[in-house]
Amino acid sequence: MTSNMVDDIKLQLRQAEKDSTVKAVILAIDSPGGEVTASDNLYNAVRRVRAVKPVVVSMGSMSTSGGYYVACGGSHLMANPTTFTGSIGVIIQSLRYNDLLGKIGVVPVTFKSGAFKDMLSGMREMTPEEQEYIQKLVMQTYSIFVGVVAKERGIPEETLRKGIADGRVVSGTDALDAKLIDGLGEIEDAYQKARDLGKAPNAAIVTYEAVFSLNRIFQILGSEESRAKVEIDLTQKLLPVLEPGRAYWLPGAFYGL
Repeated sequence: MTSNMVDDIKLQLRQAEKDSTVKAVILAIDSPGGEVTASDNLYNAVRRVRAVKPVVVSMGSMSTSGGYYVACGGSHLMANPTTFTGSIGVIIQSLRYNDLLGKIGVVPVTFKSGAFKDMLSGMREMTPEEQEYIQKLVMQTYSIFVGVVAKERGIPEETLRKGIADGRVVSGTDALDAKLIDGLGEIEDAYQKARDLGKAPNAAIVTYEAVFSLNRIFQILGSEESRAKVEIDLTQKLLPVLEPGRAYWLPGAFYGL
């Protein structure tokens, strides 16, 4: 989830919230998750709309980790029986390549202001103190995630921690059994549920799109990379690359990327 995507979705949600002719909102999610702060921002944006009008979440083929975190802000959560969802967990990842550097005769030199400043550097082994500190950060963020699920789904936090909130991905059917969602159905069922909750049986479906921005086009064209080539990588929507030092809510299938 990029900051631009977050801004676009927040703007669309705000427009739907302010428009008195919009009786309910359907939020379609098909995402493996992403960076924790972006997910939290969207979750809070969805909650703000929910305070004004119903928000029905329709999960596509995948709504895991950060995707599920965002979904928790909705009034009614729906998924297909074959949807992959859940994956309540946090990951911070780095690569260690100091052995490789030694084989080719490269010796890293680092100047730092404090002992922890380069704690995720791949140029050396992590110390036990650094490992303990990173794990503490992971569990701190995990506690926020579990707390949100517990509050929104009415499930005791201890039950989640000892059960389904161990990072596992579950099907829509199992998610319903575990009370992570409210019902099973396709997008058309979500449309009908929104009409029911919005008390607008004959309401038409209106789709919000990202606002066109010349400024964004100029940013893309003005980047150093775009001067050399223009590239469209369709895998980035489905296969996010984990950046060292950043916390993510992602399912286990993506940990090795």
